Amino acid sequence: MKKPTTLLITIFLVLFTFTSFSQELTLNDIFAGRKLFPKMIRGMTSLADGEHYTRLEHDTINVYSYKTGDVTRTIATASEMIPQWDTVPIPLRSFEFSPDEKMMLIPTKTEHIYRYSSASNYYVWDLQKKKLSALSTEGKQRLAEFSPDGTMIIFVRDNDLFMKNIEQDTEIRITQDGEVNNIINGTTDWVYEEEFAITKGYEWSPDSKKIAFMRFDESRVKEFWMTTWGSLYPEHHKFKYPKAGEDNSLVTIHIYDISTGSITHVDLGPETDQYIPRIYWTKNPDVLAVFRVNRLQNKFDILLTNAATGETKIIYAENNKYYIDESHYDHVLFIDDEHYLMTSERDGYYHIYLNNLNGTRGRQLTYGDWDVTDLIGYDDENQLVYFVAAGESPINREIYSVNLDGKKKKVSKHEGWNRPRFSANYEYFVNSFSQANAPPVYTVHRSNGKKVRVLEDNAALLKSMDEYNFSSKEFFTFTTSEGVELNGWKILPPGFNPENSYPLFMYVYGGPGSQTVTNSWGYSNFLWFEYLALQGYIVASVDNRGTGARGEEFKKMTYLELGKYETIDQIEAAKYFAGLDYVDSSRIGIWGWSYGGFLSTLCITKGADHFSTAVAVAPVTNWRYYDNIYTERFMRTPQENPDGYDDNSPINYVDLLEGKYLVIHGTGDDNVHVQNTMDLLTALEKANKQFEMRLYPNKNHGIYGGKTRLNLYTRITDFILGNL
Repeated sequence: MKKPTTLLITIFLVLFTFTSFSQELTLNDIFAGRKLFPKMIRGMTSLADGEHYTRLEHDTINVYSYKTGDVTRTIATASEMIPQWDTVPIPLRSFEFSPDEKMMLIPTKTEHIYRYSSASNYYVWDLQKKKLSALSTEGKQRLAEFSPDGTMIIFVRDNDLFMKNIEQDTEIRITQDGEVNNIINGTTDWVYEEEFAITKGYEWSPDSKKIAFMRFDESRVKEFWMTTWGSLYPEHHKFKYPKAGEDNSLVTIHIYDISTGSITHVDLGPETDQYIPRIYWTKNPDVLAVFRVNRLQNKFDILLTNAATGETKIIYAENNKYYIDESHYDHVLFIDDEHYLMTSERDGYYHIYLNNLNGTRGRQLTYGDWDVTDLIGYDDENQLVYFVAAGESPINREIYSVNLDGKKKKVSKHEGWNRPRFSANYEYFVNSFSQANAPPVYTVHRSNGKKVRVLEDNAALLKSMDEYNFSSKEFFTFTTSEGVELNGWKILPPGFNPENSYPLFMYVYGGPGSQTVTNSWGYSNFLWFEYLALQGYIVASVDNRGTGARGEEFKKMTYLELGKYETIDQIEAAKYFAGLDYVDSSRIGIWGWSYGGFLSTLCITKGADHFSTAVAVAPVTNWRYYDNIYTERFMRTPQENPDGYDDNSPINYVDLLEGKYLVIHGTGDDNVHVQNTMDLLTALEKANKQFEMRLYPNKNHGIYGGKTRLNLYTRITDFILGNL
């Protein structure tokens, strides 16, 4: 036993050390400061030689060697890019090279439209002549892109397609009928952008002689109106938004011949109530591939089109008893004149297949009870396919290669989350690697995985985390009463004592194919969870049935009943935690955003016996209000499946609410309309249930800008501290 004097000195030293070196984490540190945000490597573009890449650094484009990391030359600086009749250089924030890397397209004064779409004033910079010229002077342009031979640029303006001949400095209008909220040429409507993640609705042929493009006829799609606040008389913004069960745009495909100016119509078959999520040219400049999906999204066809006549033939058809994921459409690569690669779930897991363009099935290249999550690309010289997969655990991502005979090799070296960007010749890749408790590390590797050097290790952030006394995120699994094993993570408060009883705050998203339980860095949310842990809360998240990287049956078992099994599993998670001695079962809360807000609202109603507090940000409250591509993929139409929609709408369970409930929404949310919250509140009022609400005027689904995020999370934090 230590002497009293020695014991007092020891206690003093421990307290001194903790108070001297442990900083107090604030919400301002997380949502307004940059100290706790990791350094990132952005703006890297591989040059065509595959040995060098560019980085945009402080308005200067430098060229680096993959092998040495040395700057080999400077391509351009913003200071030299001065428009004619002006004295001020244009800002250099992003750029795109021409295929021969002799020119650049530079967008300026960019205005965002929806999630991915934007319009800009583009400039063309000639690197050899040091000449800057405006792409067009007739209004902002969208989706500008060089032709493969670098002589032309195509772009969209006012819903029409235009082509610029660079040498002749002439502008040709390809389509004539573009009209807002009626006809769209060369880009996509709102629902394609949101749910198929596509805005560019055209493709150059490999020989630069033709342009294939999408045309959307929106005339029969109903309009949604949103109010924009801030003026004496608030303005109204209207756009076409097809809700579940409602009419879609009529989409057609056309091919423009540059030499003749003629436009050929592509035969898509007699059915018009369908989707065309992608068009790609094959290696043959006379053959266009068109992807066709039926309205229910359980049948997928690849059509090959004769570019001269528009005639089509089906070379691939896949049917699924549930649905086909939208990620399917980005995982098709035409690798030569005879073959293409694709991913499919037809054996129960996402795997890679080599198929033949003559319409015959080829061979399966990867096998196993694990999912390929990203088809990266194909190295034709070495005949290697590079991909990312959850090969060892659903919570991790590894990099692999596989040859055309099916021989697979793991390329990444560390357990965690790997995100590679390969050079043009597949000799190198830059990897972003992170873990749940470690921010991203950026490294350069040879294609076999051998590390060349470190670009950024975020050592300073790791040091800051130690100074704030962060807890570690711990992974766990548990088995529900239905015998389902679920993955989860938890963060325990610093100084955790299992003899004490702690409140629990759960985070949920839970939508089809999603994951919150991953061995990856969580950015602001992770920091906020650490903040709550420092306040004495256990923070946890569980991936319910319906989430991804565990095969088709686990993911698609929520089909036709979104919300049912997800809610059951989140309640099971609450029960699991309530059974732990160190969790206060009377103080279990849950929060989520979007789909997560849908589930947190179901949990505080259907699961009122297990959750005392809930926060829902931008929640879906009835799938009848959401767009048809997303909703019908999982639910079919309300006309076909009315019970599936109504039996899992939290609006129909408000009478069960007993705990504290906070709902938050942006009034400018073009995605999950504030209508969802308003109709929920109407039901709560009718049931005489108390609730708290915050609206963010004109903010979209992300609710950000200026100090908005700080304000938002301060409100949620105060609600948690006051009620949980």
